[in-house]
Amino acid sequence: MDDTSPHPLLRFRWLIFSILALAYLFVYFHRLSLSVVADHLVEDFNTTAGVMGLLGSIYFYCYAAMQLPAGLLSDSVGPRRTVTTFLVAASAGSILFGMAPNIETAFVGRILVGFGVSMVFIPTMKILSQWYHPHEFASMAGILNAVGGAGVMAATWLLALMTEAFGWRLSFELIGGCTFVLVVLVWLIVRDRPQDKGWPAIADLAATPGAPTAPVQSIPLLAGMRQVISNRHFWPLALWFFFDCGIFFGFGGLWGGPFLMHVYGLSRETAGAILSMIAWGMILGSPFLGYLSDRVLKSRKKPFIGCTTILVVGMGTLYLFPTSLPIPALYVFFFVFAVCSSSIVVIGFTATKELFPVEIAGTSVGTVNLFPFLGGAVYMPMLGKILDAYPHHHSGAFALEGYTTLLLVLLVSSVVALGCTLMMKETFNR
Repeated sequence: MDDTSPHPLLRFRWLIFSILALAYLFVYFHRLSLSVVADHLVEDFNTTAGVMGLLGSIYFYCYAAMQLPAGLLSDSVGPRRTVTTFLVAASAGSILFGMAPNIETAFVGRILVGFGVSMVFIPTMKILSQWYHPHEFASMAGILNAVGGAGVMAATWLLALMTEAFGWRLSFELIGGCTFVLVVLVWLIVRDRPQDKGWPAIADLAATPGAPTAPVQSIPLLAGMRQVISNRHFWPLALWFFFDCGIFFGFGGLWGGPFLMHVYGLSRETAGAILSMIAWGMILGSPFLGYLSDRVLKSRKKPFIGCTTILVVGMGTLYLFPTSLPIPALYVFFFVFAVCSSSIVVIGFTATKELFPVEIAGTSVGTVNLFPFLGGAVYMPMLGKILDAYPHHHSGAFALEGYTTLLLVLLVSSVVALGCTLMMKETFNR
Protein backbone atom coordinates (compact mmCIF):
# COMPACT_ATOMS: atom_id res chain seq x y z
CA MET A 1 0.00 0.00 0.00
CA ASP A 2 1.36 3.43 -0.93
CA ASP A 3 0.53 7.05 -0.16
CA THR A 4 -2.45 6.97 -2.61
CA SER A 5 -4.22 4.49 -0.36
CA PRO A 6 -7.45 5.70 1.23
CA HIS A 7 -6.39 4.31 4.60
CA PRO A 8 -7.25 6.96 7.23
CA LEU A 9 -3.77 6.62 8.74
CA LEU A 10 -2.24 8.40 5.75
CA ARG A 11 -4.53 11.39 6.22
CA PHE A 12 -4.53 11.51 10.01
CA ARG A 13 -0.73 11.65 10.22
CA TRP A 14 -0.77 15.03 8.43
CA LEU A 15 -3.01 16.41 11.17
CA ILE A 16 -0.55 15.17 13.77
CA PHE A 17 2.36 16.66 11.85
CA SER A 18 0.63 20.04 11.50
CA ILE A 19 0.03 20.32 15.25
CA LEU A 20 3.59 19.34 16.15
CA ALA A 21 5.03 21.62 13.46
CA LEU A 22 3.10 24.55 14.92
CA ALA A 23 4.57 23.69 18.32
CA TYR A 24 8.03 23.70 16.73
CA LEU A 25 7.38 27.18 15.33
CA PHE A 26 7.09 28.39 18.93
CA VAL A 27 10.45 26.79 19.72
CA TYR A 28 12.20 29.10 17.25
CA PHE A 29 9.95 32.00 18.20
CA HIS A 30 11.08 31.90 21.82
CA ARG A 31 14.70 31.28 20.82
CA LEU A 32 15.00 34.66 19.08
CA SER A 33 12.13 36.70 20.54
CA LEU A 34 14.10 38.73 23.10
CA SER A 35 16.15 40.49 20.40
CA VAL A 36 13.04 42.42 19.33
CA VAL A 37 11.99 43.58 22.82
CA ALA A 38 15.40 43.86 24.51
CA ASP A 39 15.32 47.65 24.69
CA HIS A 40 11.87 47.59 26.30
CA LEU A 41 13.04 45.02 28.86
CA VAL A 42 16.12 47.04 29.80
CA GLU A 43 13.94 50.09 30.36
CA ASP A 44 11.07 48.39 32.20
CA PHE A 45 13.28 46.34 34.49
CA ASN A 46 15.92 49.07 34.86
CA THR A 47 18.69 46.54 34.16
CA THR A 48 21.90 46.30 32.15
CA ALA A 49 22.83 44.82 28.78
CA GLY A 50 24.89 42.15 30.54
CA VAL A 51 21.90 40.96 32.55
CA MET A 52 19.79 41.05 29.40
CA GLY A 53 22.37 38.88 27.63
CA LEU A 54 22.13 36.34 30.44
CA LEU A 55 18.33 36.42 30.23
CA GLY A 56 18.59 35.58 26.54
CA SER A 57 21.22 32.86 26.93
CA ILE A 58 19.41 31.04 29.75
CA TYR A 59 17.11 29.58 27.09
CA PHE A 60 20.05 27.85 25.39
CA TYR A 61 21.39 26.41 28.63
CA CYS A 62 17.99 24.97 29.52
CA TYR A 63 17.45 23.66 25.99
CA ALA A 64 20.84 21.96 25.77
CA ALA A 65 20.54 20.42 29.24
CA MET A 66 17.27 18.72 28.32
CA GLN A 67 18.21 17.10 25.01
CA LEU A 68 19.34 13.77 26.45
CA PRO A 69 16.39 13.61 28.90
CA ALA A 70 14.12 14.44 25.95
CA GLY A 71 15.32 11.35 24.12
CA LEU A 72 15.07 9.11 27.16
CA LEU A 73 11.56 10.35 28.03
CA SER A 74 10.40 9.95 24.42
CA ASP A 75 11.53 6.33 24.40
CA SER A 76 10.11 5.52 27.85
CA VAL A 77 7.19 7.73 28.89
CA GLY A 78 6.24 8.42 25.27
CA PRO A 79 6.53 11.53 23.08
CA ARG A 80 2.86 12.63 23.38
CA ARG A 81 2.94 12.78 27.16
CA THR A 82 6.37 14.41 27.10
CA VAL A 83 5.34 17.19 24.71
CA THR A 84 2.05 17.83 26.54
CA THR A 85 3.61 18.07 29.98
CA PHE A 86 6.45 20.38 29.02
CA LEU A 87 4.37 22.63 26.77
CA VAL A 88 2.27 23.41 29.85
CA ALA A 89 5.48 24.69 31.44
CA ALA A 90 6.29 26.74 28.32
CA SER A 91 2.80 28.25 28.32
CA ALA A 92 3.01 29.17 32.01
CA GLY A 93 6.52 30.57 31.51
CA SER A 94 5.49 32.85 28.66
CA ILE A 95 2.53 34.20 30.61
CA LEU A 96 4.68 34.67 33.72
CA PHE A 97 7.29 36.48 31.63
CA GLY A 98 4.67 38.89 30.34
CA MET A 99 3.38 39.57 33.86
CA ALA A 100 6.83 39.75 35.52
CA PRO A 101 7.04 42.67 38.00
CA ASN A 102 10.84 42.41 38.18
CA ILE A 103 13.84 40.88 36.41
CA GLU A 104 14.00 37.93 38.84
CA THR A 105 10.49 36.84 37.89
CA ALA A 106 11.35 37.33 34.22
CA PHE A 107 14.24 34.88 34.68
CA VAL A 108 11.88 32.30 36.19
CA GLY A 109 9.51 32.70 33.26
CA ARG A 110 12.33 32.40 30.73
CA ILE A 111 13.65 29.25 32.43
CA LEU A 112 10.20 27.66 32.29
CA VAL A 113 9.98 28.53 28.58
CA GLY A 114 13.45 27.08 27.92
CA PHE A 115 12.69 23.81 29.67
CA GLY A 116 9.23 23.62 28.11
CA VAL A 117 10.08 24.07 24.44
CA SER A 118 13.16 21.85 24.77
CA MET A 119 10.82 18.86 24.75
CA VAL A 120 9.27 19.43 21.32
CA PHE A 121 11.84 18.55 18.65
CA ILE A 122 13.07 15.16 19.85
CA PRO A 123 9.60 13.77 20.67
CA THR A 124 8.40 15.01 17.29
CA MET A 125 11.23 13.11 15.58
CA LYS A 126 10.16 10.00 17.50
CA ILE A 127 6.53 10.40 16.41
CA LEU A 128 7.49 10.99 12.77
CA SER A 129 9.55 7.79 12.83
CA GLN A 130 6.37 5.89 13.73
CA TRP A 131 3.94 7.59 11.34
CA TYR A 132 6.10 7.95 8.21
CA HIS A 133 8.08 5.50 6.10
CA PRO A 134 11.88 5.72 6.29
CA HIS A 135 12.05 7.07 2.73
CA GLU A 136 9.69 9.91 3.76
CA PHE A 137 11.44 10.87 6.98
CA ALA A 138 14.01 13.34 5.64
CA SER A 139 11.34 15.15 3.62
CA MET A 140 9.14 15.54 6.70
CA ALA A 141 12.08 16.65 8.83
CA GLY A 142 12.85 19.21 6.12
CA ILE A 143 9.33 20.61 6.23
CA LEU A 144 9.55 20.74 10.03
CA ASN A 145 12.80 22.70 9.87
CA ALA A 146 11.21 25.06 7.34
CA VAL A 147 8.47 25.76 9.89
CA GLY A 148 11.29 26.59 12.31
CA GLY A 149 12.44 29.16 9.76
CA ALA A 150 8.94 30.61 9.81
CA GLY A 151 9.35 30.84 13.59
CA VAL A 152 12.42 33.01 12.98
CA MET A 153 10.26 35.35 10.92
CA ALA A 154 7.54 35.35 13.59
CA ALA A 155 10.09 36.20 16.28
CA THR A 156 11.22 39.27 14.35
CA TRP A 157 8.69 41.15 12.25
CA LEU A 158 5.50 39.56 13.69
CA LEU A 159 6.52 40.12 17.31
CA ALA A 160 7.55 43.65 16.41
CA LEU A 161 4.05 44.29 15.04
CA MET A 162 2.42 42.72 18.11
CA THR A 163 4.61 44.76 20.45
CA GLU A 164 3.70 47.93 18.60
CA ALA A 165 -0.01 47.10 18.81
CA PHE A 166 -0.34 45.48 22.25
CA GLY A 167 2.91 46.08 24.11
CA TRP A 168 5.52 43.41 24.87
CA ARG A 169 3.78 42.16 28.02
CA LEU A 170 0.42 41.37 26.46
CA SER A 171 2.21 39.91 23.41
CA PHE A 172 3.97 37.29 25.51
CA GLU A 173 0.78 36.57 27.46
CA LEU A 174 -1.05 35.98 24.18
CA ILE A 175 1.74 33.68 23.00
CA GLY A 176 1.43 31.76 26.27
CA GLY A 177 -2.31 31.40 25.69
CA CYS A 178 -1.77 30.12 22.15
CA THR A 179 0.77 27.63 23.50
CA PHE A 180 -1.83 26.28 25.92
CA VAL A 181 -4.26 25.76 23.04
CA LEU A 182 -1.51 23.64 21.44
CA VAL A 183 -1.27 21.64 24.67
CA VAL A 184 -4.94 20.71 24.36
CA LEU A 185 -4.59 19.82 20.67
CA VAL A 186 -1.54 17.62 21.29
CA TRP A 187 -3.29 15.72 24.07
CA LEU A 188 -6.56 15.24 22.19
CA ILE A 189 -5.25 14.47 18.70
CA VAL A 190 -1.59 13.41 18.64
CA ARG A 191 -0.80 9.73 19.17
CA ASP A 192 2.62 8.14 19.56
CA ARG A 193 2.06 5.54 16.85
CA PRO A 194 -0.71 4.30 14.52
CA GLN A 195 -1.33 1.26 16.75
CA ASP A 196 -2.66 3.63 19.43
CA LYS A 197 -5.55 4.37 17.06
CA GLY A 198 -6.12 0.70 16.35
CA TRP A 199 -4.39 0.93 12.97
CA PRO A 200 -1.48 -1.14 11.64
CA ALA A 201 2.09 0.06 11.91
CA ILE A 202 3.20 2.21 8.99
CA ALA A 203 5.59 -0.52 7.80
CA ASP A 204 2.73 -3.04 7.68
CA LEU A 205 0.80 -0.93 5.16
CA ALA A 206 3.49 -1.62 2.56
CA ALA A 207 4.02 -5.24 3.57
CA THR A 208 2.78 -8.13 1.51
CA PRO A 209 -0.44 -9.52 3.03
CA GLY A 210 0.35 -12.52 5.19
CA ALA A 211 4.07 -11.77 5.30
CA PRO A 212 5.66 -11.92 8.75
CA THR A 213 6.51 -8.59 10.35
CA ALA A 214 9.60 -7.87 12.36
CA PRO A 215 9.05 -8.24 16.09
CA VAL A 216 9.18 -5.09 18.18
CA GLN A 217 12.35 -4.93 20.22
CA SER A 218 12.44 -3.84 23.84
CA ILE A 219 15.64 -1.94 24.56
CA PRO A 220 16.25 -0.69 28.13
CA LEU A 221 17.18 2.99 28.40
CA LEU A 222 20.76 2.52 29.58
CA ALA A 223 21.34 -0.20 27.01
CA GLY A 224 20.04 2.12 24.30
CA MET A 225 22.33 4.88 25.48
CA ARG A 226 25.35 2.57 25.43
CA GLN A 227 24.37 1.38 21.96
CA VAL A 228 24.41 4.96 20.69
CA ILE A 229 27.70 6.18 22.13
CA SER A 230 29.54 2.93 21.38
CA ASN A 231 28.64 3.01 17.67
CA ARG A 232 31.69 4.24 15.75
CA HIS A 233 29.49 5.63 12.96
CA PHE A 234 27.76 7.95 15.44
CA TRP A 235 30.84 10.07 16.14
CA PRO A 236 31.51 11.49 12.64
CA LEU A 237 27.89 12.71 12.68
CA ALA A 238 28.23 14.15 16.18
CA LEU A 239 31.46 15.98 15.33
CA TRP A 240 29.99 17.28 12.10
CA PHE A 241 27.08 18.71 14.10
CA PHE A 242 29.53 20.39 16.49
CA PHE A 243 31.58 22.15 13.79
CA ASP A 244 28.73 22.86 11.37
CA CYS A 245 26.38 24.34 13.97
CA GLY A 246 29.26 26.11 15.69
CA ILE A 247 29.79 27.93 12.38
CA PHE A 248 26.06 28.61 11.97
CA PHE A 249 25.34 29.84 15.51
CA GLY A 250 28.66 31.66 15.83
CA PHE A 251 28.51 33.59 12.56
CA GLY A 252 24.90 33.45 11.40
CA GLY A 253 23.41 33.79 14.85
CA LEU A 254 25.72 36.36 16.43
CA TRP A 255 28.74 37.88 14.63
CA GLY A 256 27.35 38.07 11.08
CA GLY A 257 25.45 41.26 11.90
CA PRO A 258 28.43 43.14 13.38
CA PHE A 259 30.55 41.92 10.44
CA LEU A 260 28.15 43.51 7.96
CA MET A 261 27.93 46.75 9.91
CA HIS A 262 31.61 47.11 10.82
CA VAL A 263 33.30 45.85 7.64
CA TYR A 264 30.78 46.98 5.02
CA GLY A 265 29.46 49.99 6.93
CA LEU A 266 25.85 48.91 6.47
CA SER A 267 23.01 50.27 8.56
CA ARG A 268 21.29 48.05 11.11
CA GLU A 269 18.22 47.84 8.88
CA THR A 270 20.20 46.79 5.80
CA ALA A 271 22.23 44.26 7.78
CA GLY A 272 18.98 42.88 9.20
CA ALA A 273 17.53 42.54 5.71
CA ILE A 274 20.60 40.58 4.58
CA LEU A 275 20.48 38.37 7.68
CA SER A 276 16.80 37.64 7.01
CA MET A 277 18.06 35.48 4.14
CA ILE A 278 19.02 32.98 6.85
CA ALA A 279 15.34 32.45 7.62
CA TRP A 280 14.50 32.14 3.91
CA GLY A 281 17.33 29.66 3.49
CA MET A 282 15.80 27.49 6.22
CA ILE A 283 12.25 27.85 4.89
CA LEU A 284 13.12 26.97 1.28
CA GLY A 285 16.24 24.86 1.73
CA SER A 286 15.04 22.42 4.38
CA PRO A 287 12.21 20.77 2.41
CA PHE A 288 14.32 20.92 -0.76
CA LEU A 289 17.19 19.00 0.84
CA GLY A 290 14.80 16.51 2.39
CA TYR A 291 13.21 15.83 -1.00
CA LEU A 292 16.62 15.71 -2.69
CA SER A 293 17.85 13.12 -0.21
CA ASP A 294 14.69 10.99 -0.16
CA ARG A 295 13.60 11.07 -3.79
CA VAL A 296 16.42 12.18 -6.09
CA LEU A 297 19.83 11.23 -4.72
CA LYS A 298 18.43 8.47 -2.48
CA SER A 299 21.35 9.11 -0.20
CA ARG A 300 22.20 10.79 3.08
CA LYS A 301 25.94 11.02 2.58
CA LYS A 302 25.86 12.80 -0.79
CA PRO A 303 23.88 15.84 0.46
CA PHE A 304 26.23 16.05 3.45
CA ILE A 305 29.31 16.13 1.23
CA GLY A 306 27.75 18.49 -1.31
CA CYS A 307 26.45 21.06 1.18
CA THR A 308 29.57 21.05 3.30
CA THR A 309 31.75 21.46 0.20
CA ILE A 310 29.67 24.50 -0.79
CA LEU A 311 30.04 25.81 2.77
CA VAL A 312 33.84 25.51 2.47
CA VAL A 313 33.78 27.40 -0.83
CA GLY A 314 31.53 30.10 0.65
CA MET A 315 33.65 30.63 3.76
CA GLY A 316 36.78 30.59 1.62
CA THR A 317 35.36 33.27 -0.66
CA LEU A 318 34.42 35.46 2.29
CA TYR A 319 37.87 34.97 3.82
CA LEU A 320 39.69 35.87 0.59
CA PHE A 321 37.45 38.86 -0.22
CA PRO A 322 36.17 40.07 3.17
CA THR A 323 35.54 43.67 2.08
CA SER A 324 34.90 43.57 -1.64
CA LEU A 325 31.78 41.47 -2.22
CA PRO A 326 28.88 43.43 -3.76
CA ILE A 327 25.76 43.78 -1.63
CA PRO A 328 23.65 41.42 -3.81
CA ALA A 329 26.37 38.77 -3.35
CA LEU A 330 26.01 39.12 0.43
CA TYR A 331 22.29 38.35 0.14
CA VAL A 332 23.15 35.24 -1.88
CA PHE A 333 25.91 34.26 0.54
CA PHE A 334 23.71 34.27 3.63
CA PHE A 335 20.92 32.38 1.83
CA VAL A 336 23.34 29.64 0.69
CA PHE A 337 25.06 29.76 4.09
CA ALA A 338 21.73 28.95 5.78
CA VAL A 339 20.96 26.10 3.39
CA CYS A 340 24.39 24.50 3.76
CA SER A 341 24.88 24.98 7.51
CA SER A 342 21.31 24.96 8.91
CA SER A 343 18.89 23.28 6.48
CA ILE A 344 21.29 20.36 6.07
CA VAL A 345 20.83 19.36 9.73
CA VAL A 346 17.56 17.64 8.77
CA ILE A 347 19.67 15.07 6.92
CA GLY A 348 21.87 14.79 10.00
CA PHE A 349 18.96 13.89 12.27
CA THR A 350 17.60 11.50 9.65
CA ALA A 351 20.95 9.71 9.32
CA THR A 352 21.24 9.48 13.11
CA LYS A 353 17.80 7.89 13.37
CA GLU A 354 18.65 5.41 10.62
CA LEU A 355 21.81 4.25 12.37
CA PHE A 356 19.80 2.71 15.21
CA PRO A 357 16.61 0.72 15.83
CA VAL A 358 13.45 2.85 15.83
CA GLU A 359 12.85 1.89 19.47
CA ILE A 360 15.73 4.17 20.51
CA ALA A 361 15.10 6.90 17.92
CA GLY A 362 14.51 9.43 20.71
CA THR A 363 17.68 8.49 22.55
CA SER A 364 19.86 8.60 19.44
CA VAL A 365 18.52 11.92 18.11
CA GLY A 366 18.52 13.42 21.61
CA THR A 367 22.15 12.45 22.14
CA VAL A 368 23.35 13.89 18.83
CA ASN A 369 21.33 17.06 19.44
CA LEU A 370 23.69 17.92 22.31
CA PHE A 371 26.44 18.67 19.82
CA PRO A 372 24.84 21.56 17.85
CA PHE A 373 24.27 23.52 21.04
CA LEU A 374 27.70 22.61 22.35
CA GLY A 375 29.11 23.99 19.10
CA GLY A 376 27.20 27.23 19.54
CA ALA A 377 28.26 27.51 23.19
CA VAL A 378 31.94 27.12 22.19
CA TYR A 379 32.03 29.18 18.99
CA MET A 380 30.06 32.24 20.10
CA PRO A 381 32.45 33.28 22.89
CA MET A 382 35.54 31.94 21.07
CA LEU A 383 34.88 34.16 18.05
CA GLY A 384 34.23 37.05 20.39
CA LYS A 385 37.62 36.57 22.04
CA ILE A 386 39.25 36.58 18.59
CA LEU A 387 37.67 39.96 17.84
CA ASP A 388 38.70 41.32 21.24
CA ALA A 389 42.31 40.29 20.60
CA TYR A 390 42.72 43.09 18.04
CA PRO A 391 42.58 46.86 18.72
CA HIS A 392 39.09 48.28 18.30
CA HIS A 393 38.24 51.22 16.09
CA HIS A 394 37.67 54.50 17.96
CA SER A 395 33.95 54.17 17.14
CA GLY A 396 33.85 50.84 18.98
CA ALA A 397 33.81 48.71 15.84
CA PHE A 398 35.96 45.59 15.73
CA ALA A 399 39.05 45.62 13.54
CA LEU A 400 39.10 44.16 10.05
CA GLU A 401 42.06 41.99 11.09
CA GLY A 402 39.89 40.45 13.82
CA TYR A 403 37.16 39.59 11.35
CA THR A 404 39.73 38.16 8.92
CA THR A 405 41.06 35.85 11.64
CA LEU A 406 37.50 34.94 12.59
CA LEU A 407 36.74 33.98 8.99
CA LEU A 408 39.90 31.88 8.82
CA VAL A 409 38.79 29.93 11.91
CA LEU A 410 35.39 29.37 10.31
CA LEU A 411 37.01 28.25 7.05
CA VAL A 412 39.23 25.72 8.85
CA SER A 413 36.21 24.51 10.83
CA SER A 414 34.23 23.98 7.63
CA VAL A 415 37.11 21.92 6.20
CA VAL A 416 37.10 19.76 9.34
CA ALA A 417 33.32 19.36 8.99
CA LEU A 418 33.85 18.24 5.39
CA GLY A 419 36.33 15.64 6.60
CA CYS A 420 33.67 14.32 8.99
CA THR A 421 31.22 13.88 6.10
CA LEU A 422 33.73 11.70 4.25
CA MET A 423 33.89 9.35 7.24
CA MET A 424 30.10 9.02 7.59
CA LYS A 425 28.22 5.84 6.87
CA GLU A 426 25.55 5.83 4.17
CA THR A 427 22.30 5.05 6.01
CA PHE A 428 19.71 5.34 3.22
CA ASN A 429 17.81 2.03 2.98
CA ARG A 430 20.09 0.65 5.68
